[in-house]
Amino acid sequence: MKYGYARVSMDGQCVDAQVSQLTKAGRKKVFRETASGAKTHRAQLIKARAALEADDVMVVTRLHRLARSTRDMLNTLATIVERKAGFRSIGENWVDTTTAHAGLMLTVLGGPAKFERELIRARTEEGRDRAKARVQHMGQPFKLTEHQRQEALCTSHELGDAC
Repeated sequence: MKYGYARVSMDGQCVDAQVSQLTKAGRKKVFRETASGAKTHRAQLIKARAALEADDVMVVTRLHRLARSTRDMLNTLATIVERKAGFRSIGENWVDTTTAHAGLMLTVLGGPAKFERELIRARTEEGRDRAKARVQHMGQPFKLTEHQRQEALCTSHELGDAC
């Protein structure tokens, strides 16, 4: 069977583009998930791996859709290989465990995934620091306007205090 795995990191993002690519690449069944790649327990990835049988091939659009850490990627790929199945990435056509060079490539491929995750973490931290320096509100937007917040806090009518 030809399986695909599509993952986005957070709600509000859409897996449709990945599903479309995987379908065009001949994937009959695509497992879809919204979960951080940093999490090792991803329900749909677990189901996808469990569905694999000998000679099946799991495909992702990009390697970072599978894992963000070297260890997680190597563990996931080891599970796939143990099931005598293969793995391919559409975006990195050199990521293909069905070839003779797969063992060497798995080790080499782990580096970029970890490196990319560290870059993302550093950029996120820098952005957070810049926002804090600008005294920018962090987190979700306020539901109430400033006036509504002041009114909610002001209980002068009931307590006799001035707002």
